Amino acid sequence: MQIILREDVANLGEVGDIVTVKAGFARNYLLPRGLAVQASDRQMRKVEHEKRVIEARVAKERSGAEAEKAALDNVILTIEKSAGENDKLFGSVTAMEIEALLKEQGHDVDRRRLQLGENIKTLGEYEIPVKLHRDVSATIKVLVVAREENA
Repeated sequence: MQIILREDVANLGEVGDIVTVKAGFARNYLLPRGLAVQASDRQMRKVEHEKRVIEARVAKERSGAEAEKAALDNVILTIEKSAGENDKLFGSVTAMEIEALLKEQGHDVDRRRLQLGENIKTLGEYEIPVKLHRDVSATIKVLVVAREENA
């Protein structure tokens, strides 16, 4: 089934792309959510108009993401954790913890945008990419240090 994408869909395409998908995927997922419309001449003309409007919106979002990138590139988060032998942490540093620390500093970043492959399990300095827009990524620095134990 040929469809025209109205939104960016991961692993499928971007706004305005004409793609061929299985009928069930289109009928059960893409069409009900408004992510796509069935391809026809009338829809093609309508989507061309929408594409221009969407491109303006994307440009605005991109400029906002660029400003956010400038602020996030200077962020250094310090996390204190209890650690054992060989600098291994008791537990780990998760994306949720990093999100909470960013919110404390006034940056509203969703944890799903943090490109943290797996949780941090050792002490050290880490650079974590943050995907702000499909073309814009920032990098935050996370320092994981040992907590001072009071005996």
